[in-house]
Amino acid sequence: MGTIVDNKKEEISQLVQSGIKKGINYDSYRKLVHHLAKNRGTTGTEQLESLINYTELNDRRMSRWDKTLKVSEEIQERIAKLDSNLVFLVLTESWCGDASPSLPVINKIAELSDTMELKILLRDENLSLMDKFLTQDARSIPKLIIWDKDKNDILGEWGPRPKVAAQMVLDYKKEHGKLSAQFKQDLQVWYNKNKGVDVLEEVVDLLALE
Repeated sequence: MGTIVDNKKEEISQLVQSGIKKGINYDSYRKLVHHLAKNRGTTGTEQLESLINYTELNDRRMSRWDKTLKVSEEIQERIAKLDSNLVFLVLTESWCGDASPSLPVINKIAELSDTMELKILLRDENLSLMDKFLTQDARSIPKLIIWDKDKNDILGEWGPRPKVAAQMVLDYKKEHGKLSAQFKQDLQVWYNKNKGVDVLEEVVDLLALE
C-alpha cells in the first residue's frame, strides 16, 4: 500500500515539475489573452462564440484588476517574511470567468516576494496534470498548485474560487441546477466588491506565514 502511495506521489511531483518547466509567466499569458481577444479567438480546442466573448471580457477585466488591485500593508509584511522558494503553478483558460479576478491577485503575491514565481499552463493542454487536482471530480479552474522548491514537494493548492464565492455557486446550483448568465454576472460583482481580499488572504494563509 505504501509503495502505491509513494508511486502516486512521485507521479504527481513529476507532472508538477514538468508543468513548471513549460509554464509561461504572467506577462506572457496576458499578452496571449490580449492577442486572442483582439483577434476574436480563445484558448482551447473549441472556438465557440461564447468562449471568444468571455476571453474578450476577461482581457478587459484583468487589465482593470492589474491597475486597481491594492494589497494591505499587513499582507505585504506577511509576504515579506517568506524565505521559502516557491512556484505558483496555475492551470487556467482564457475564457475562465473566475480566473480573471484571481490571476491578477496571485500574480501580485508572487511579485511581492523575491522567492516566488508564477507559471501558467492551459488546462486543456495539460489534462494529465489537471486530473490530479480535480474539484469534486470536475476539472475546475483556475487551479493553483504551490510547489516548494526547497522541499521538492507540494505545499498546497487553491481554487477555483475563494470560499465565499464557492458557497454561492454551490447554493445556486442546488436551487437552479446550473449557473445562469445573470448569476455569473452577479458573481463578478461580488469579486469587484471584495477587491481581491479573500483570494489574497486564502492564498497567503496557505503559505503558512506567521
